[in-house]
Amino acid sequence: SLFRLQHLQWLNLAYNEFNPAFPTAFDKLENLSYLNLSDAGFGGQIPIEISRLTRLVTLDLSTFTSPGLKLEEPNLGTLVRNLTMLKFLYLDGVNLSATGNEWCQALSPLTELQVLNMSGCYLSGPIHSSLSMLRSLSVIHLDFNNLSASVPKFFAGFPNLTSLSLTYTNLSGRLPDEIFQIPTLQTLDLSDNDLLQGSFQKFSPNLSLQTLSLSRTNFEGQVPESLGNLGKLTRIELAECNFSGAIPKTMKKLTQLVYLDFSFNRFSGPIPSFSSSRNLTYLSLGYNQLNGGIHSTDWSSLSKLEIVDLRKNKFSGTIPPALFCIPSLQRLFLSQNQFKGNLSDLHGKASLLLEGLDLSSNKFQGQFPMSVFELHGLKLLSLSSNNYSGSIPMSAFQNLRNLSYLDLSHNRLSIDVTDTNISSISFPTFTTLKLASCNLMQFPDFLKNQSSLIELDLSKNQIHGKIPNWIWKATSLEHLNLSQNFFVEFQRPLENITSNVRFLDAHGNQLQGQIPILNPYDVFYLDYSDNNFSSILPPHIGDSLRSASFLSLANNNFHGSIPRSICNSTSLDVLDLSNNSLSGPIPQCLFQMNMSLGVLNLRGNNLSGIISDTFPESCKLQTLDLNQNRLEGKVPKSLGNCKMLEVLDIGNNQINGNFPCHLKNIATLHVLVLRSNKFNGHIDCPGNNSGWPLLQIFDLASNNFSGKLHLSGLGTWEAMRPNQDKNQSKLKHLMFDLLEDDDQYYYQDAITVTIKGNELELVKILTVFTSIDISCNNFEGPIPEVIGKFNALYALNFSHNAFTGSIPSFFGKLQQLESLDLSSNSLRGEIPLQLANLNFLSFLNVSNNKLEGPIPTSTQLQSFSEASFENNAGLCGPPLKTKCGSSPAKEDSPSDSETGSIIEWNLISVVTGFIFGLGIIIVPLIYWKRWRIWYFERVDRALSRLFPRLGRETKKHGRRVKQNQRRRRRT
Repeated sequence: SLFRLQHLQWLNLAYNEFNPAFPTAFDKLENLSYLNLSDAGFGGQIPIEISRLTRLVTLDLSTFTSPGLKLEEPNLGTLVRNLTMLKFLYLDGVNLSATGNEWCQALSPLTELQVLNMSGCYLSGPIHSSLSMLRSLSVIHLDFNNLSASVPKFFAGFPNLTSLSLTYTNLSGRLPDEIFQIPTLQTLDLSDNDLLQGSFQKFSPNLSLQTLSLSRTNFEGQVPESLGNLGKLTRIELAECNFSGAIPKTMKKLTQLVYLDFSFNRFSGPIPSFSSSRNLTYLSLGYNQLNGGIHSTDWSSLSKLEIVDLRKNKFSGTIPPALFCIPSLQRLFLSQNQFKGNLSDLHGKASLLLEGLDLSSNKFQGQFPMSVFELHGLKLLSLSSNNYSGSIPMSAFQNLRNLSYLDLSHNRLSIDVTDTNISSISFPTFTTLKLASCNLMQFPDFLKNQSSLIELDLSKNQIHGKIPNWIWKATSLEHLNLSQNFFVEFQRPLENITSNVRFLDAHGNQLQGQIPILNPYDVFYLDYSDNNFSSILPPHIGDSLRSASFLSLANNNFHGSIPRSICNSTSLDVLDLSNNSLSGPIPQCLFQMNMSLGVLNLRGNNLSGIISDTFPESCKLQTLDLNQNRLEGKVPKSLGNCKMLEVLDIGNNQINGNFPCHLKNIATLHVLVLRSNKFNGHIDCPGNNSGWPLLQIFDLASNNFSGKLHLSGLGTWEAMRPNQDKNQSKLKHLMFDLLEDDDQYYYQDAITVTIKGNELELVKILTVFTSIDISCNNFEGPIPEVIGKFNALYALNFSHNAFTGSIPSFFGKLQQLESLDLSSNSLRGEIPLQLANLNFLSFLNVSNNKLEGPIPTSTQLQSFSEASFENNAGLCGPPLKTKCGSSPAKEDSPSDSETGSIIEWNLISVVTGFIFGLGIIIVPLIYWKRWRIWYFERVDRALSRLFPRLGRETKKHGRRVKQNQRRRRRT
C-alpha cells in the first residue's frame, strides 16, 4: 500500500475523488518533504498525523469542493507547530475559523515560510503584529476572508515580498503609502474592498510592479504622470473607484501592458495614446467623462487587441477604420458617446473574429451600414438610438447565422418582416431581439420559430389588431415589450395557456375588455396602463400576482372598488391604479403592506373614506399619491413611520385638520402637496427645527391656513439653496428602482404643479426643480427674510393671501426664479429695482395690491402685460397706461410764453379755502395716524390737479432722489 513507502519524499494526490474519510496513516511517510492533497476528495477534520511530518517543505491541503476540510482539533497552531521547515503552505478553502490573534501567532514558528496561501479560510482580523516575524515571506494571499481591518504598515517591511493579495477581505482605513514603494513587489491585488481608501503618490522608477489591481475600492484622486515609471506593468485594474482628472500621457511608456481597466471612474479629458502598448489585449475606459476624438492611438499597431470598451463617455468625431480592422478584435463597445459618420468603407476590412459590436446611442447617420452583414461571426449587434435610415428586409440577417442579440431600435429604419423567404434553418436563433420604433406594420411571423427567445421588444411601432396567442407558447420568453402600438385585444383562447413571461409591458395601446394574467405564479412586472380597459378589477387579482413587483393599471377606465386581494401581492414594490374610476374606501391592508411596497399611486379616482392610521413602523413607502379623490379625515399620525418617503401628494381631497407637523422627521421628503383641501391653522411646528432638508416642492395652495409665515423649519430647506454639485444633480430625478443592476425597469415619479398661472405636469421630477405655492390661504404679515436665501428657487406663489409690508428687495437674489406671483395681497410701497436682476423671470404678477410709484423702467419688467400690475392705485408707468404724473399740459400760447402758465387764482382760492376749512373741522381727528395720512394724500392730489407742471416736475425730482438713494445703498 501507499503508506508502506517509508522513503517517499514527494507525494501529489491532487484533483482526485477519494473516499471523503481522511486517511490517518500519513505519519508513516516521515520522509515526505512535499505533500499535495488539494481537492483530492477528502473531507472533514484534518488528522493530527499530518503534524508529525516534520520534514515537510511544501504542504498543500487547499480545497474548494465539497465536502471540504476543517481544522478544529487539532487547530492550526497544533498542525504547524512542529513543521518548522515549511516554506510553502497552501490551506485555501480550509475552514480555520480563527481570529487575527490566533492564526497569526499560530504561524509564528514557521520562520522559513515563503508562501502563505489561506484564502477563504473564515479568518478574521485584525492582522496581528506577530506575522511580521516571518521575514522570509514573499507571497501573502488571504483573499475572501472577513479581516475587517486596515492593511498593516509592517507589510512594507518584508524584504522579499513579491505578491500581496487581499481581495474581498472587507479592508478599511487608508492604505499605507509605503506599500506602493516595496521594490520587490510584483503583484498587488486589493480589489473588492469598498471601504479601503487611498491615493497615488509618486511612483519610483525602481519598482517591480507587474500587476496592480485596486478595482472596487474607495481610492480617489488623480493618477500621476509617474505611472509611466512602472515599465514592467502588464496589468492595471482601477475600475469602479473614484479616480478623476486626466489619464496620464506617460501611458505610452507602458510598453509591456496587456490588460487595462479604468472603467466606472470620473476620468476626463482626451484619451492618451496606447500605440506603444503592442501587447495590449484588453482596453476598458467605459463609464467616464473622457472627451475628444480617439485618433491619438495608431490602432493598426495593436494587433493583439481583443476587447475595446469605450462606452458612456463624451467621445466625438469619427471612428478610425483601423479600429475595426484589428485582426484579433472580438468585441467593440462604443455606445453612449457622440461619434458620428458612417461605416460604409468597411467592406472586406473588418475583423472576421468580431463577435460583439455596440454602437448604440451615438450620432451615426445615413443609410444603414450594409457592411455589417459581412461580419459573419457577430453574436451581438446593437445600433440603436442613432439616426440611421433606410429599409431593411429581415431576411438579410440570414447572413449572420451566429447572431443572438440584435437591437436596431430608435432609428429611422423600416424593418420589413413580411418576407416569406425567411428560412428557419439558416436564420439566426435570437435570445434578444429589439426592434422598437422600426416602423413595423404587423406582428413578425418568423418569431414562431424562435424557440430560444428570452427578450422581445416591439414597442413604438404601428402594429394593429390582436396580440397573437402563439407568442405566449415560447417557453423561454421572459421579457416582452409591446407598448405604444395599436393592439386592441388578445387573441383568444387564452384559458389553457400558461406563459413564462415575467416582464410584460403592454402600456399605450387600445386594449379593452378584461385584463389577462398569463403567468399567475411568476410574473414580476406587469404594465397595462394607458389602454381602454373598462371592467372591474378581478376580485382575486392579488392571488394571481403573488410574485409581482410592479403592477400598473393607470389611465384606463376600471371601475368598482379596489379588491382586498390586492394585499395578497406581498412582493409588490409599485402599485399604480391612478386615473381610473375606482370608488369606495381604500383597503386598510394596503397601508399595512410593509414587506416591500415603495410606491402607492391612487390619484385621479373617486375613492372615499379616510386614510387609515395603520402605517407600520417598518413602512418603506417612497411615494404616496392620493391626489384628486374624495378622501376625508386627517393626515394619520402613523404616516410619520414612513421614514423613506420622498413624495407625498394628498392634494385635491377633503382632508382637514392642522398642518401635519408629525411628518417633520421624514428627512427624505422632496415633495409635499396638500393643496385644495380643508386644512386650517398655523403651519409652524414648535419644538422641532429638523425640517425637510431635501424639500423641493411645497404646495399648500387653496386651504384655510393662517397666521404669520415665520417658519422655524424654513431654514433647513437646503434643496432650495444653491448646490455646488448642481451640474450633476441636473441629471437626477425622483424615481424608484425595481432592480438595482438593471436601469430598464423603474417607476418614474410625476406630479402636477401650478406655475406661471397654469397647471403643469412634471413627468420627471428633477431634483433641481424647486417651487413654493401657498396661494389662496389667509397668511398675513411680512414676507419672511429666509425666502431670500432660496437662491435655487424656480417658482414662488404667495398670491391671494393677506401679506403686508413691501416687496422685499432680497427677491433680486433669487437668480433662478422664473415665476413670481404676489398678487391679491396688501403689499405696499414701490416695486424694488432689484427685481430687474431676475434674468430668467418669465412670469410676474403683483396685481391687486396697494403698490405705488413708478414701475422701474429700462428693465424686463416692461415686457410683462398690463394685467401683471393692474389694480394698484398708486402704480404708474409702462406697461400700465397710467403715466407717472398727470397728463401733459396743453401747448403754450404766446401769452403763456411771457407769463409762464396761466394760473386761475379764483379757482385756487375756492378749492384751497374748502380744503383748509374742512381741515379745521376735522382737526381732532388728525391726531389719528391713518386719518393724517389720508389728509396729506388728498392735499397732494388737489395741488397736482391745480399745478400740472409743478406736479410733474416734483415727481420727476422725487424719482431722482430715490434713485440716488438706491445708488448710495449699492455703494
